[in-house]
Amino acid sequence: MSVSRPRLKMDLSSPTVWRSDGKNDPKATEMSSLACKTLALSQGATFEDRENYVARKLKNTKPRPPITSWWGLSGEVYWFQLILLTMVPTVGLIGAYYTPLRWETGLFAVLYYFYTGLGITAGYHRLWSHRCYNASNPLKYFLALGGVGAVQGSIKWWSRGHRAHHRFTDTKLDPYNAKDGFWYSHIGWLIIKPRIRPGTADVSDLARDHVVRWQHKFYFPLLFTMGFVVPTIIPWLFWDDLRGGYIYAALLRLTFVHHSTFCVNSLAHWLGEARFDDKNTPRDHVITALVTIGEGYHNFHHQFPMDYRNAIKWYQYDPTKWFIWICQQLRLASHLKTFSDNEVRKGELTMQLKRLRQQQDHIVWPQDSNDLPVVSWESYQKQSAERPLILISGLIHDVSTFIDEHPGGAPIVARYIGKDATTAFFGGVYEHSSAAHNLLAMKRVGILHGGMPHGADDRIIPPSQRLWVARYTELGSSSACSESEPSSTE
Repeated sequence: MSVSRPRLKMDLSSPTVWRSDGKNDPKATEMSSLACKTLALSQGATFEDRENYVARKLKNTKPRPPITSWWGLSGEVYWFQLILLTMVPTVGLIGAYYTPLRWETGLFAVLYYFYTGLGITAGYHRLWSHRCYNASNPLKYFLALGGVGAVQGSIKWWSRGHRAHHRFTDTKLDPYNAKDGFWYSHIGWLIIKPRIRPGTADVSDLARDHVVRWQHKFYFPLLFTMGFVVPTIIPWLFWDDLRGGYIYAALLRLTFVHHSTFCVNSLAHWLGEARFDDKNTPRDHVITALVTIGEGYHNFHHQFPMDYRNAIKWYQYDPTKWFIWICQQLRLASHLKTFSDNEVRKGELTMQLKRLRQQQDHIVWPQDSNDLPVVSWESYQKQSAERPLILISGLIHDVSTFIDEHPGGAPIVARYIGKDATTAFFGGVYEHSSAAHNLLAMKRVGILHGGMPHGADDRIIPPSQRLWVARYTELGSSSACSESEPSSTE
């Protein structure tokens, strides 16, 4: 027994698709609507769906009123964070003045700094925010406890903000927008409520992680324990330095780990080089890497965010990368993600070509052969009697400013005035250098009628122009592709 399927019918004046049984088909209607919009776009139509998400969101978001007085400031401050970020370093510095630092406490403070810092870099950042690798439960708990000891919010809160930062980099929806200033992206965003609510990001995967749920549920007890109790009590129990533990391993260590992370949001968007892309502000610099436990190669990271590495060269400082790699060797981590080396090198080459193009645009090049006057042989010889003109490869050159500077002496140049010196220039008398060929091209003043070599003859192209950086819009255009300015790479 065969069952007939209802046929679909589409009204061309509307995207709604009707079945033969009189009911509309929602899935087909959705596809039809998209097709209609695509067709309209191809015909030059405009519609609101063409706006990008950021522009649409900002247009439909009412900003908070500007802060116009000190009285109005009180309601615009995150007071808990302000007190934490000011009192911890203040009490720590005052306490350090009255508390001698024992070497055991100093060493422990450094080790605990790296532990809590790795909780952020290897845990909050590369594991939970970017899913750069898979971690076993013991490693997850180890990193979750270290991260909470850095007192920077729960995994869920931190990762939501960081994913939004990557999604909306350098826009008003970026929680710590670098374009709002160095200090705002460093610490201001934690203290002052933003004028525009930051964009959102999907963290539904984290809601399924039992370690994330556990840490979020018990965040404040864990914060107090790992942030203050543990670093204070260990020096007291093992070498009787309760006060030193509290001042150096708890308060000052916490201050350093705070600003270490904050530098990723500020310094990493301000100092260094855009090695892979210059669309946004992230930069690569070794100084940032040193103060952020390896998070300083930020331009690479923003281009390849799911790569477990920040530094791809063996000599670049990225202890977080080596920590994750060691965890893999110990079978505590697996599925370490790396981007294709081909795509990484492609990004690097793109930026190198951009820099070369900038240099190329600031160099004076020979006149295009299309802009030179065409001269007959008789006119060439007549003009040569008035000024020193030499013919090489069908191009006429005025050597009046160079004849006395010629390394072989003026007589050897004078011998070819009014003549064809092509053979002599290209090895008949002397095989001239690339620099000589480049300089000669700058002396062009005309083209001999009927004497121009074929365009494929590389003798008319100076060595400096045989490799040429051209934008894709220039390829194939007569202005970009000429005998003297080849648009291809060879």
